[in-house]
Amino acid sequence: MSARAAPAAGRQAPRALFEALFDAAVAAADPAETIRAHLPARPRGRTVVIGAGKAAAQMARAFEAAWDGPLEGLVVTRYGYAADCRRIAVVEAAHPVPDAAGLDAARRLMALVSGLGGDDLLVALVSGGGSALLPAPPPGLTLADEIAVNEALLASGAPISAMNAVRKHVSAIKGGRLAAAAHPARVVTLVVSDVPGDDPALVSSGPTVADATTPADALAVVEAYGLALPASVMAHLRSAAAAAPAPDDARLAGNTVEVIASAARSLEAAAVAAQAHGIEAVILSDAMEGEAREVGRVHAAIAREVALRERPFLRPVVMLSGGETTVTLAGPGGRGGRNTEFLLAFALAAEGLERVHGFAADTDGIDGSQSNAGAFADGASAARMRAAGLDPRALLARHDSWGAFAAIGDLFEPGPTGTNVNDLRAVLVG
Repeated sequence: MSARAAPAAGRQAPRALFEALFDAAVAAADPAETIRAHLPARPRGRTVVIGAGKAAAQMARAFEAAWDGPLEGLVVTRYGYAADCRRIAVVEAAHPVPDAAGLDAARRLMALVSGLGGDDLLVALVSGGGSALLPAPPPGLTLADEIAVNEALLASGAPISAMNAVRKHVSAIKGGRLAAAAHPARVVTLVVSDVPGDDPALVSSGPTVADATTPADALAVVEAYGLALPASVMAHLRSAAAAAPAPDDARLAGNTVEVIASAARSLEAAAVAAQAHGIEAVILSDAMEGEAREVGRVHAAIAREVALRERPFLRPVVMLSGGETTVTLAGPGGRGGRNTEFLLAFALAAEGLERVHGFAADTDGIDGSQSNAGAFADGASAARMRAAGLDPRALLARHDSWGAFAAIGDLFEPGPTGTNVNDLRAVLVG
């Protein structure tokens, strides 16, 4: 991780606690430890390793270090997230909007798994972010079509389950298609989960995992969220070609899937770290969804109740939550991501509370499109923004949460962490 900026005077203790919780959560999802505990049996034939996601390169490096036999492979990760591997090729591509590098990586992966035999082993290392990193438009569609789909989904406010129901039916690689292409090889999928509920079929749109969604489900999402998709995409979704392998597809029989790291386990590690600092910890949920600003207001309301009435928890306490919130863009947005948007709404709702401090960060190290993972907030954050000449409510209205926290020096910038179990939110009532 990169060096972190020194906190403003008077806020060091809560910030140090939050950084310790973040470090504990990330360590609990460290591929170097989790991969070693989930190695498959060696095959009689070849071992091929493929992967996609923000943690794919670190997972590949960990697998290489733990595997005692020959192997080969290819993984794709986000720009800036590569790791040194000796036998597994690592390529980088764009996230959250796909690009030509991702398109080439998807083609190479499909070529790599084609022709595997029944004695061969395919190990799939899957983590969050692979949906964008593996663009593979089916016949009749283009990369531009898939980019249009991704951009519409990102602006829609749809939960990850709904977004991936669409993505996997507008793809030649997602929704179990990569595993089907590897048949008859045995496929073992190791998942670092960043989705609420830890359904492996949703992580990176499940390139090696089938699920029960159908093109009709994808069309229902399009209608429910008013998605304006290209006519070519709509025609594809209404065709038989959009169907992905079903859970009972014979080509996927005998394959195994293991979730080796998740938000739930990382939250538990953060709770233990809080208790080691003498602060009682409670986990509200590992699967929170909804608009980031609304979730922020709810967290602030609970914190206010604890601060003023010591219910439902006694002070001091740190309340933890995980999952993936959303930000619905009604027009051009500013800079920021769901974690800083959560915190800006939290800061406004908690204004004036001296005992309340908040923190939110993406465990992969990047929130949105900027270089920060998240930020820190407290009951005086909004006042500091006004003192800096900013209107925090106006910034929230135009989704410029990054600008709000950058102006007062409260961004959290750990750099890429090498894993991804979604967001960590912590609210301290001292």
